[in-house]
Amino acid sequence: MAEVFILLGGNVGDKSKLFNKTRKLIGERIGKITKLSSVYVTESWGFESELFWNQAIIVSAILEPQQLLLQTQAIERDLGRTNKGVNYEARTMDIDLIFYDDLQINTPELTLPHPRLAERKFVLVPLNEIAPQKRHPHTGMTVWEMLKNCTDPLRVDRL
Repeated sequence: MAEVFILLGGNVGDKSKLFNKTRKLIGERIGKITKLSSVYVTESWGFESELFWNQAIIVSAILEPQQLLLQTQAIERDLGRTNKGVNYEARTMDIDLIFYDDLQINTPELTLPHPRLAERKFVLVPLNEIAPQKRHPHTGMTVWEMLKNCTDPLRVDRL
């Protein structure tokens, strides 16, 4: 089993219902959720939009990284996510893989750890709540250290 750190995010539809359904589907298709942060209300990053909800979870996953990516994308589609070919847009649910154990992967489909996690408070704040001492396998910095050094000015408030 792999320890996988995931960030959930969404700002379209009934967010409470969508987050509950997402966690249920992750438990059924990916593995047992072993830890979850509070839900945070965050400003959109990279575009103007309604406020997002974000939550970090840790999953004891039974899937290999590529299978995990395909399954998270399937869950996003099942929950109404459409991809309009743009990087940043409003969405029902976004499931980002942040860490997969201490693996470092760089393929066209998947980069682990998430390449921009140290730049984004909406990732670091919930992650810091559940895993402040988790170390980035490339930089060696902890989540807490990355958050302390993050210059992202956007607000991240606990729901």
